[in-house]
Amino acid sequence: MSPDAVVVGSGPNGLAAAIVLASAGLRTVIREAQTAPGGGLRSEELTLPGFVHDVCSAVHPLALSSPFFRSLPLAAAGLEWVHPPAALAHPLDDGAAAVLERSFDATAAHLGVGGPGWRALHEPFARSWATFAGDVLAPPIHVPRHPILMARFGLKALRSATGVARGALRGSAARALFAGNAAHSFLPLEAAGTAAFGLLLGVAGHAVGWPIARGGSQRFADALIAHFRLLGGELVAGAPVTRIDELDDARTVVLDLTPRQVVQIAGHRLPARYTRALERYRYGAAAFKLDWALDGPVPWRTPECARAATVHLGGTMEEIAASEAAHERGEVHQRPFVLFVQPTLFDPSRAPPGRHTAWAYCHVPNGWAGDATEVIERQVERFAPGFRDRVLARHVISPAGFERRNANLVGGDISGGMMDLRQVFARPVPRPLPYAAPLKGVYLCSASTPPGGGVHGMGGFHAARAALGALGALPPDAAGG
Repeated sequence: MSPDAVVVGSGPNGLAAAIVLASAGLRTVIREAQTAPGGGLRSEELTLPGFVHDVCSAVHPLALSSPFFRSLPLAAAGLEWVHPPAALAHPLDDGAAAVLERSFDATAAHLGVGGPGWRALHEPFARSWATFAGDVLAPPIHVPRHPILMARFGLKALRSATGVARGALRGSAARALFAGNAAHSFLPLEAAGTAAFGLLLGVAGHAVGWPIARGGSQRFADALIAHFRLLGGELVAGAPVTRIDELDDARTVVLDLTPRQVVQIAGHRLPARYTRALERYRYGAAAFKLDWALDGPVPWRTPECARAATVHLGGTMEEIAASEAAHERGEVHQRPFVLFVQPTLFDPSRAPPGRHTAWAYCHVPNGWAGDATEVIERQVERFAPGFRDRVLARHVISPAGFERRNANLVGGDISGGMMDLRQVFARPVPRPLPYAAPLKGVYLCSASTPPGGGVHGMGGFHAARAALGALGALPPDAAGG
């Protein structure tokens, strides 16, 4: 029997779309090109046997912020969240650290003169995050459930990270903490809209934390897949779709693909104008990632760094800004902003007894073919002298390596495309209904659709609801999105 719906791709957005469609009673099949499902949620033994590493996404503040993922019984499917004592640590050269705690009082204590400004900037949104997150993770053009709060958020979010930090925060610690969060945009911090990333991740840290999945991010994907199968869904791995014509028997097709892949499989049936617009879609800076197997914990100079799974290594706001401006010029800064994750401090199941895993990446130009191993490890050594002595094995994923593992990561861009203001509001192309392609029954749902990158599943949720609306099968919005 032919399926009612086919979802192409099993990343978090594809899985979210498939669950929504199957929940509405549609016979739904997921086609995944790789032999292992999960997209950016996959985990593998990249270094040595018994050492489990998250290939791409590892820390999930947006998963716990997602109205849709929160609505699913994923604990019953085996997912367990691990919350480190602190969400994030950001060491500084004077031996202190800016620490993002769940508590505003505790965070303010780390930030000194910057504490009051940090609270004033983040607390109004954190207090209402359980429902306000649905507005932030919705398509850019929508009727907000919290219009006044959304207006306040937007007035700050549309600004540059450096502008908001200098205007609202005092002291180097608070500004550095905000700049590190904003650097997740993969954009120069002077660019308009980068403050949104600083606000979003800071607010989420206070409201829900920055957790990891026990056993690796693959367990998150596995829980989503298990729930999908309970709904009667089918997942077929190692089954790439090369032409959309293969799926003509399905009433609905949802593509968890970026514009380049959409053009490859469907360009011959899409209107020429739409195809040209997809071809103009811009991919952003890339990640260059190292995974390590370690013989012990990271020897941080600042003890507070051992309280968080995520550590931002970048020094002051000015240094982070210089690093993020470099890749825009086609260069890699000699002191790059490094996002560092140490999961086994809080989840020892990922490594043999007494051993540890860690990973880090820095931002490099899209498609960059160089080797950033030395500059990343030198930046780690800056804040953890003796780190290299702990390394048992290392594994490198270059921008090309990311794309080989996942075709959606074009040129090593792990965000599904540049996240500047122009491409946030016209993602993937300027169109009133961003998820519906101009081809009957075909929808787009990857990180190249609103609300963009991050493991939240809301692109898949909104795309699937658009598809159900067209079929006249739209159920109530149980996820609050």
